[in-house]
Amino acid sequence: MRVILVDDEKELVSTLAERLGYRGIEADWAITPDDAIVMTQKKIYDIAVLDVKMPGIDGFELKRKLQEYSPKLKYIFMTGHGSEECYDIGCTETGEEFYLVKPVQIDQLVEKMNKVLAQKGKL
Repeated sequence: MRVILVDDEKELVSTLAERLGYRGIEADWAITPDDAIVMTQKKIYDIAVLDVKMPGIDGFELKRKLQEYSPKLKYIFMTGHGSEECYDIGCTETGEEFYLVKPVQIDQLVEKMNKVLAQKGKL
């Protein structure tokens, strides 16, 4: 499984990528939407884990841009802003099981990644 993690919190995404690597999951990370776009143009990923709120464009807009380059890419959203409005938008955009509130637990993230791939027929 190849994953790209996108969040403006460098420590968060670098740590998540490292911890996913310990579990045998190939994980790259980016701290800007622009970097994520360039990376998905150069490499094929199975899943993008996107922060909802980032400077510039939000995670939902980034999803729309990434779909241009990687139409088969699956998505999981995460947010540190656990408001009811953010949760509702996230669930509408992705389905409840593919939306996480920070702090993200690594086991919960791996479980969600396995679910999104299984549901989409990739496992």
